Amino acid sequence: MEIILLERVRKLGQIGDTVTVKDGYARNFLLPQKKALRATRANQAFFETQRVEIETRNLEAKKEAEAVSTKLTGTSALLIRQAGESGNLYGSVSARDIATALDEQDMKVDRTQVVLDHAIKFLGVYTIQIKLHAEVLVDIEINVARSVEEAEMQAQGLDAKLAEEELDVSVEDYFENEEDSEAALAADDEEEEQEETAPEEEVVEASEEEKSE
Repeated sequence: MEIILLERVRKLGQIGDTVTVKDGYARNFLLPQKKALRATRANQAFFETQRVEIETRNLEAKKEAEAVSTKLTGTSALLIRQAGESGNLYGSVSARDIATALDEQDMKVDRTQVVLDHAIKFLGVYTIQIKLHAEVLVDIEINVARSVEEAEMQAQGLDAKLAEEELDVSVEDYFENEEDSEAALAADDEEEEQEETAPEEEVVEASEEEKSE
């Protein structure tokens, strides 16, 4: 289908360009979102009479998007989900879920603005792009974890399971070292006792020799 772009569309063209796209893409996205018009003579004539207004509207929308992007920059969202030991989620995280998580932080983002090629199905930290305008995109961080504690470890670049294993090892080492220390102390006590009793034995032996004389 041939269409006339009413705004800049990535990989398609600029405002006013006439391009050919798949029918489904035009009917399901570009036309309903008012990003384009069918390329008919009537629409072409209409566009030319409205070009200045359309370009002005687009410029205002871009400025608004830039203001929102300033607020979104550096934002991170936490999504708590259940998952198996291997990190596979019981379900998935969709664009709608991300938009909802941002909304809970008073960041108004529509799910259609979340650029997500496929749903997230594993625990981890992800960089997600938010398309506020055709020319304004901002990256945010999504942390998908089973708990707040796990999310904190993931944010630090630590693997939660590995961290738990290291903690277990450190505890074992602690007790092993403690046992070694106790054994060493016991040995020291035994030596001290032997040193204390040695002079007494010598005294006893000496007194017996004196009696025999």
